[in-house]
Amino acid sequence: MTTTQQVQHVNSPETKQPFTVEDLQMNPARSNRQKAIAGVFAVTAVTSIAISGLILWTLLAEAWVFMVNVDWASVWDIGWFPRRGIYDIKTLIVASLITTGIAMMVATPLGLGAAIYLSEYAHPRVRSVIKPVLEVLAGIPSVVLGFFALLWIAPNVVGSFSANDAGSLAAAGIGVGILTIPLITSVSEDAMAAVPSSLREASQGLGARKSATTLRVVLPAAISGIVASLIIAVSRAIGETMVVYIAGGAAQTAIYTDFPTEKGLTMTAAMASQGSGTDNVVGEGLTFQSLYFVGLVLFVFTLGLNVIASRFVNRIQEKY
Repeated sequence: MTTTQQVQHVNSPETKQPFTVEDLQMNPARSNRQKAIAGVFAVTAVTSIAISGLILWTLLAEAWVFMVNVDWASVWDIGWFPRRGIYDIKTLIVASLITTGIAMMVATPLGLGAAIYLSEYAHPRVRSVIKPVLEVLAGIPSVVLGFFALLWIAPNVVGSFSANDAGSLAAAGIGVGILTIPLITSVSEDAMAAVPSSLREASQGLGARKSATTLRVVLPAAISGIVASLIIAVSRAIGETMVVYIAGGAAQTAIYTDFPTEKGLTMTAAMASQGSGTDNVVGEGLTFQSLYFVGLVLFVFTLGLNVIASRFVNRIQEKY
């Protein structure tokens, strides 16, 4: 076929017309709609960043006022008495660490055990019942768990090995641990479910039992997700407010203690108890600014924990 015949064949009514640049262009209305949607998403992203920046700026500005004007001898003293000008930060940090440690001692074995059962042993029907129950537990308001820790855990659990049957750091820690169990279970179970079935089948093909496959194959393969769940739980526990505020036993002040069975104030509980009387603390020295100083210390703790956890998880993460 000659070149002339080819051109006539292409342009003949019996064949389709060749594509042009106009044919490849998007419909103007559709293009405008896509640009509008992209603009909305960009505005929401910028707004979120701006709000976070304003919060951080306010935190740093007020904390700086405290750090510039405070007598630093009062920041390492006998206890937390802000209206008396004593801002012993170690009292709050130690109480927060005690509460978080007890919470993780409660939540880690229970949450991880529940995740292993749901992922490796539970029948699908059983899993369909247990998992929603755990999600309901995660949805219980923390204030309810706080009163439960104060009215039941403190007298019946902590009171069984201590003379103190009222609020205490141990009761608060157990309450926070119950609060974080669903978080560890959910994230860890998802991590184990993401392990390829071929690894389980290979282990079983070599004659390994179910327990050996779970402990020596599935858990090591899902270790990055499990560690991530524990780090998230620690961040959740150290930042919990209502449970430790209600069950910790201290009011607005606290003497330094490192005994879990005694009353104490965590960083979040101190902020909550002091912030509840904001109108009263304004004008009383640096009492109001101490709220932001404690918030800054908590922010540094949480940020450092997340950075360390992110690097650790990226280092041990396995991809399949």
